[in-house]
Amino acid sequence: MKNALLIATACLLGLLSTTGASLPYPILPPLFVNGAPDSLTHFLGLPPKLLFAIALMVNPVGLLLGTAVLGSLSDRYGRRPLLLVTAAGAAVGHVLTAWALASRSYPLFLAARFGTGLLEGHSAIVRAMLADRLQGPLRNHALSWLNGALHLGWLFGPLLAGFTIAWGITVPFYIAAGALLLGAILVGVALERAPRAAGPSWWSVARERHAFNLLRHDGLRALFGVQLAYTCGVTAFYEFYPLWLVEVGHYDTRAIALVNVGMCGLMTCSALFAGRASRTEPMRRAAWLAACVALAIGSLGVGHLWVGLVGIMAFGLPHAFYNAVVQAWAADRFGAGHGQGAVMGLLSTTFCLANILMAAAGAVLTLVDTRLVLLAGAILTAWAANRMRTWGRPSVAGLPPAA
Repeated sequence: MKNALLIATACLLGLLSTTGASLPYPILPPLFVNGAPDSLTHFLGLPPKLLFAIALMVNPVGLLLGTAVLGSLSDRYGRRPLLLVTAAGAAVGHVLTAWALASRSYPLFLAARFGTGLLEGHSAIVRAMLADRLQGPLRNHALSWLNGALHLGWLFGPLLAGFTIAWGITVPFYIAAGALLLGAILVGVALERAPRAAGPSWWSVARERHAFNLLRHDGLRALFGVQLAYTCGVTAFYEFYPLWLVEVGHYDTRAIALVNVGMCGLMTCSALFAGRASRTEPMRRAAWLAACVALAIGSLGVGHLWVGLVGIMAFGLPHAFYNAVVQAWAADRFGAGHGQGAVMGLLSTTFCLANILMAAAGAVLTLVDTRLVLLAGAILTAWAANRMRTWGRPSVAGLPPAA
């Protein structure tokens, strides 16, 4: 019963955090591409596509900073207090985002999205909480179920936006804020208060034990490089397939949300079974899954609506299994020696860094053709698949053995 409550709490927090993070994805493309010129969509007279790309990038910048330190801070100060602060703070960030949209203030919108991202970087804490308290097959299943909850948030957030935006563009953000406050209450009830241990200050922990310090170790540095390439492809897909739908299919917010339901629904269902044991060596299995993801992303580069829609839907299946394989493998191999919070923080930080890099690349490439950033993402993911395929042969790949 205790483990069930722990897993349920972790999954709910994961669901709520990605719900809030994914809310703007179906809202922003129609707003900046088809919206009336005003101080939000034509700030300083800059091109709307450039403003759109910057708006996408600022939230991952906050996530990057948050995930780099929050996991390590929770190793030092405990999971419960960090989760309480970050959940409540992210709720405030959503309220400020709604205020920025209502007042048509682009600078306030950027500041609110940055602050929300900074505090929504608690997924590393949630993963570390499960990795700490569970062992063996149950831990693998729990991490997979958490991934399913995170994927479900990417489904529920755009769906919430699509079906509540008719009541006002700020309504989805107020709902997300209320849900996060409920999540904070659940954390307070479900997680036991742990005694505070003596040790260095939070600033010392943040400075000396952030996730990037793990890159001094060969195995984690190699994993970081491969994972960064893979997640660059994934984030290029996440960030720009809604814009692709607007340009190729002339989709509005609700239509984008419905496409997202199909993709994330398949991804969520897949994650429920992705934690099962397999006889295939983990990195070899991850390599094949990454290759399938690259093919799905690359299908959008064809520019044909129905081919792209098939690719969008198919993306969710291999991506869900890939996450389950890599996260469980990283927890088993590196968690005991480096701290589960720091290791999971490195994986989350890698995703955030990829968001920033591909949003920056998209700010330039989409001015020429949106398909270019999607094709670049597919190439990076395919490269990662090839590196993972040779992971177990250090003389060829330059990587440490996987087992």
